[in-house]
Amino acid sequence: MVCPVQDLAAFPALASVPVRGFTWRARQRHRPGLAYMVTTGRMHGFESLAERRLLLALDFLDDVEEVLSQPFRLRFTTVEGAEDHTPDFLVLLSGTAVLIDVRPGHLIKDKDLVKFAAAERAAAAAGWHYLVVTGWRRHVAVGLDALSARRRPMADRLGLHGELLDLVAGRPRRFGELVKATSLPAIARAHALHLLWHRRLAVDLAQPLGDAAWVYPVGRS
Repeated sequence: MVCPVQDLAAFPALASVPVRGFTWRARQRHRPGLAYMVTTGRMHGFESLAERRLLLALDFLDDVEEVLSQPFRLRFTTVEGAEDHTPDFLVLLSGTAVLIDVRPGHLIKDKDLVKFAAAERAAAAAGWHYLVVTGWRRHVAVGLDALSARRRPMADRLGLHGELLDLVAGRPRRFGELVKATSLPAIARAHALHLLWHRRLAVDLAQPLGDAAWVYPVGRS
């Protein structure tokens, strides 16, 4: 299907399929693949490790409704002639959407800036937000990876969730202190990560995630 930019918001986004296939071959320089998201309950394609890290971060958000990989090809004209660009992701949120390109900062070239500008104009015309993800602080990516290890459902037969929530309800505690104060510290560590991923406990990811990290009740800082 082809439509002008001004009609992009009315396009049936959920009926789209990725513009390109996520294929593997010997000696290729990028790393494509499929990543599972708990939020959507299905696999999503990515074409680089940087894109996979973004999918993990999106899975951590609370209000993501859908993520579409390579949702459309944008064709536009510059003073040098016709160009086209395929944005990496369209993220559907409650009441809005975000068009996202992923490119490590040191790899961005002048021609990329032109394509990003065109994508930003298209997103604005559709009433969407637009951003370019150029990288992550190292400890943020490591912290999200650690939390994601416990993102799947966990049975709480020992009642550790209640212990952890009660311990933090009175005052914030450092992560190591929190799990040590439970009846089963070794097991409580995994359950604390699970509660953090599902935002029943809160932590500042701007700081490294470790035993010294402060854990807060949800809604307090």
